[in-house]
Amino acid sequence: MKIKLLLFTILWSAIISAQEKTDFTLQEAIDYALENAYAIQTASNNIELADEKVWETTAIGLPQINGNVDYQNFLKQQVQLIPSEFNGGDPGEFIPVVFGTKQNMNATVTLSQLLFDGSYIVGLQSAKTFKKISESGKVKTEFAVKQAVVNAYSNVLLVEERILILEKNKLILEQNLDQTNKLVLNGFGEEQDAEQQQLTLSAIDNELNRTSRYRVTAYKLLNISLGIEVDAQVQLTNSFDDLLLENLDLGLAQTNFDITTHIDYLIAENNKTSQELLVRFEKSKALPSLNAFVNYGSAANNQNFDFFQNDQKWYGSSLLGVSLNIPIFSSLQRSSRTQQAKLNLQIAERELTETEQKLKIDDQDARTDYQFAIDNFQNSKEDLELAERIEKKENIKFFEGISSSFDLTSAQNQLYSKQQNYLESIQYLINSKTTLENALNIK
Repeated sequence: MKIKLLLFTILWSAIISAQEKTDFTLQEAIDYALENAYAIQTASNNIELADEKVWETTAIGLPQINGNVDYQNFLKQQVQLIPSEFNGGDPGEFIPVVFGTKQNMNATVTLSQLLFDGSYIVGLQSAKTFKKISESGKVKTEFAVKQAVVNAYSNVLLVEERILILEKNKLILEQNLDQTNKLVLNGFGEEQDAEQQQLTLSAIDNELNRTSRYRVTAYKLLNISLGIEVDAQVQLTNSFDDLLLENLDLGLAQTNFDITTHIDYLIAENNKTSQELLVRFEKSKALPSLNAFVNYGSAANNQNFDFFQNDQKWYGSSLLGVSLNIPIFSSLQRSSRTQQAKLNLQIAERELTETEQKLKIDDQDARTDYQFAIDNFQNSKEDLELAERIEKKENIKFFEGISSSFDLTSAQNQLYSKQQNYLESIQYLINSKTTLENALNIK
């Protein structure tokens, strides 16, 4: 018993641990979101709804069985008049009589079967197409979720890197300010130099505080994209360098592209198919429909509510029938609906062509944009390295007394600007890569 309890505890702990996953690589975050993101769950529900819609439509053409029970209690029975001469009376006179019993009960079971209906056949095909549209909608949602996760994940890493850079800048500034104060105190420096550095330090300190507060928001946005509690604590196991390697793919821009497999093209094509079926559906309404049915009923009559007594007599009946419905004239209503369906089909065909052309443009723009993002990143990286060397030289010159505090501040501000440009170039690189992958229909 103790062994079973121990095994159960271990198993349950493993289940809870799996449910409460808190550390993610970028790919793990994407995979997790593709299962748990709110939009994904909604898209999955839409597919389930489409499945139910297909069965609902299919069931229309399958046998239908319905039962019906009627009970009547005449609070005051209707009086009928019959000629009195039927009972030996004088001609021209009438006798009031009441026919039937005060209470009646009738139970009927009917089996019906659709034999032919053109709209049913088209409706069944439309339901299947609707399911394809729902499935395509989920794939489209998966692309959006992946892009949201990549952006949110990278944004957190970039914020963390930004904080590290600001903390490093702050530490250097504090050291510089301390040295400058000592020089001023010993009469080897001007008070203005210390004040200038204090202003720069205050600006960095404010930026660090602002970025630290935004870090909380960045994590919450990531949690939302993953589909977990917004205040849950998560740990990102990919480093900032991993992020760069993930997004520097020089061969991506050379990837072949097949428009007919792109999800946007498939959605537009499914929409065109659904409009074609709608035209056929409206036309099918002009065709006859044929139904068959068979029923069995039993009726009982009594003055009192004694229908369930053993001596109650029930009288059975049964009926077999076929119903043929032939549309003849609808005052051109069916014709108007058919014309509307044809116009919607023309719109869908035009949208399909427009989608094809737009995807070609998006493909070319995304390739160009991604290549520019790579070049921009490399230039920003080189500019940052150059700004770091310049700031370092100006820092040495200032403390050797051959450079002013304004020159040092200018070099520092230039460095801080290049640091920001470098991080922004990485964000741009990530966004453009994700956009290109969407344009190329790469999951």
